[in-house]
Amino acid sequence: MYDVIVVGGGHNGLTCGCYLQKAGLRVVVLERRPIVGGAVCTETMFGGYRMDVGSSAHIMIHLTPVIRELELERFGLEYIDMDPFAFFPLPDGSGAIEFWRDIDKTCASIEKISPRDAEAYRHFVEFWGAINEGVFKVFLKPPTPGNLVAAMATGQFNRAESGSTGGSLDTLRRIFTSYGQLIDEWFESEPMRAALAWLAAQSGPPPEEIGTADFAGWHAMLHRSGAKHPRGGSGMLTQAMQRCLEHHGGEVRLDAEVDRIELAGGRVRGVRLKNGEQINARCVVSNAHVQTTLLKLVGRDRLPSDLGARVERIRVGNGFGMTIRCAADALPDYIAAPSGGKPHSSHHGLQLLCPSVDYLHRAYQDFRQGMPARDPAVIAMTFSAIDPDVAPPGKHTLFLWAQYHPYELRTGEHWDVIAEREADKLLEVVYRYAPNMRGAITNRYIQTPLELERKLGLLRGNVMHVEMSFDQMFCFRPLPELSAYKVPQIGGLYLTGASTHPGGGVFAASGYNTANVVLRDLKPSRLWAGLAGLALGAVGTGVLGAARRKR
Repeated sequence: MYDVIVVGGGHNGLTCGCYLQKAGLRVVVLERRPIVGGAVCTETMFGGYRMDVGSSAHIMIHLTPVIRELELERFGLEYIDMDPFAFFPLPDGSGAIEFWRDIDKTCASIEKISPRDAEAYRHFVEFWGAINEGVFKVFLKPPTPGNLVAAMATGQFNRAESGSTGGSLDTLRRIFTSYGQLIDEWFESEPMRAALAWLAAQSGPPPEEIGTADFAGWHAMLHRSGAKHPRGGSGMLTQAMQRCLEHHGGEVRLDAEVDRIELAGGRVRGVRLKNGEQINARCVVSNAHVQTTLLKLVGRDRLPSDLGARVERIRVGNGFGMTIRCAADALPDYIAAPSGGKPHSSHHGLQLLCPSVDYLHRAYQDFRQGMPARDPAVIAMTFSAIDPDVAPPGKHTLFLWAQYHPYELRTGEHWDVIAEREADKLLEVVYRYAPNMRGAITNRYIQTPLELERKLGLLRGNVMHVEMSFDQMFCFRPLPELSAYKVPQIGGLYLTGASTHPGGGVFAASGYNTANVVLRDLKPSRLWAGLAGLALGAVGTGVLGAARRKR
């Protein structure tokens, strides 16, 4: 009998499990694959290349206490700075913008393109940094309207307001506008507009969607936390979490796919595995997709009809990206920053291959028509330039993430048939910027939206689980009645992961928040038992001390 079963060994599930186990609960994590990590996982391929099969750049987790409080460095986690964290080569090869953690170095790079935008970027970082100090505090607690209002009423919001020529109303307007509009207002040069729009687009919504401004604004926080890569690959984070959990007495079971969450009397009583094994627990925390959890593992027929219908209507969307994991003989020798194919600052972070905002819009319009982007926007990542552990000596890794690629194709084609063709299109984008890479790719693993669903359980290929639009964020994510990380109609059933607040990315905030909710529900009885034990121990110590004094 366990206190807690965690379904799914993704980074949020492991974060939750570690906190609960450290607090004295008995935890088991059940992972359906032969390795933990979910979408934060690294596998060895092509005879010695360490390939991430999910997220690679670790950014937001460094704005949480998780790494420090779980002491993950004790369990083998070592981070390498990605600095500059982003590199935007101009499409004509005449130069590049480098986004360093140091704001002065960043502005010096921007100034070569547009002195006005360099100054504007400094104010942009001040304005949005002040706002996001409050927003990130909201990310580290269950979302409620009160928490949101409190964050906006803090000194951080007031500091941002003081930097706005239009006062509080203009500050609110900026927060609730689209990131496309925000960027157009703030910057004048096409390179700055394209670079920031492509960074903001990583959350999913298109540039013109209202309420998305902070998808651009939150990047101001990178000048505080930086972006980092775990030595040995992205999965070294979740490997360290597994070791942390086991160190504190918890269990991780691999190849343990859950078939059913078992209920009795309106409460969970445990789970049944695919092999028929029954595991009992006081509560179950599901790190799986919210629709997988409630419609499949619980079962549509066991949900109240209104809840089942509402869960079915959660907007998962039509995917939005695909990726290629390449083994290579060289690093990109960018025309905009010649390096001879040797390690260079251009290789340290996210390489933004999106020549213009209009280019991004055209790619999105193709996606809206149900076909892969004819000219996809690409982010290239070359971690072998900063991490010798991810490739054999003298060799390199090249990861390419691209948008926009619909899961459901209206062309009548099938992703398994067109995967190679679409992968070639991504590489052609790289060749335009770095011609030396033509012929330098020796192997590749293609993750189409369909493959992302099959391998990682990302329904319809959405790496954020559900769309990150404003009406599915904060206290609306994934539904208002599920936003507190538990299912009120089923006692003992909790939700964590990208389906819940604050959403996708390597963040761990959801797992952290869910653990606090579970502890508030389960810990009081344990706490009173512990206090009683301490009291009895103190009495016993006093009696023994008195006896010794008499002797």
